[in-house]
Amino acid sequence: MRVGFVTCVQLGLSCMEAIYDAGGRLEFAGTLLDTQAVAKSGRVYLDEFCGKHRIPLTKFRNVNDAAAVAAIRDVGLDWLFIVGWSQIAHGQVLETPKLGVLGMHPTLLPVGRGRAAIPWAILLGLPVTGVTLFKLDGGVDTGPVAAQEVLAVGHRETATSLYRRVNEAHRTLILKFWSQIESGTLQFTPQDESRVTVWEGRTPDQGQLDLGMRAEDAERLIRAVTRPYPGAFIDLDGRRLRVWAAEPANAAQAESDGGLVLNFADGALRVTDLEWVSQGG
Repeated sequence: MRVGFVTCVQLGLSCMEAIYDAGGRLEFAGTLLDTQAVAKSGRVYLDEFCGKHRIPLTKFRNVNDAAAVAAIRDVGLDWLFIVGWSQIAHGQVLETPKLGVLGMHPTLLPVGRGRAAIPWAILLGLPVTGVTLFKLDGGVDTGPVAAQEVLAVGHRETATSLYRRVNEAHRTLILKFWSQIESGTLQFTPQDESRVTVWEGRTPDQGQLDLGMRAEDAERLIRAVTRPYPGAFIDLDGRRLRVWAAEPANAAQAESDGGLVLNFADGALRVTDLEWVSQGG
């Protein structure tokens, strides 16, 4: 079975590592040009891994470019993985591998199609989320599902902790189902369209804190957009404060401890991890 992989983020690289841990191999790897998406959350470079395992690596601006499609076609793949990739693969890419294109999405599809899956799971207060292994069909996370790994979302879950567990769930799915992928026996089930939700992409500006917010909402936003995402922020006295972590606090007590306190509409948060940056930074 000839398998290829396209990714530019850690979640994808973890899948590639898991394939080799499962005894598999890759015949092709594709990624973005080094100058692209340098600020993308979880951005990684595949050169070292591909060099170690002697995997031919092709870099392109868009996976749908003629040169990218030709590179994939020339390898004669059975399966192609595309993971953590913001560009929608079009028909030529999907039709080139003999068996199709597999993807991973960090929600329990059909819930949470779209972008910013880890921040949204925290912002929406979901009790559970997970990772879905599915077959791409040209839509946005609409293809039939092969398997899912369920993850509980803790009461004080952060993007950092959830990203780490989502990353491990990617590895788990590869390890569990590699034998079926390799043998071509992976089974698929159509998504239940009655349960579809779609989450929009988020921008760094949406991490802005407002002292008029409820403290609970501010604390949840901080947890949702902390590392590896751009972080929450607030502008104070001409400077921008990047807030990576905070906890509910009694304002008077926190101030007496020498901590930085943000007083919101109905309560205070003591900032426990911060960074002063230039305005707009």
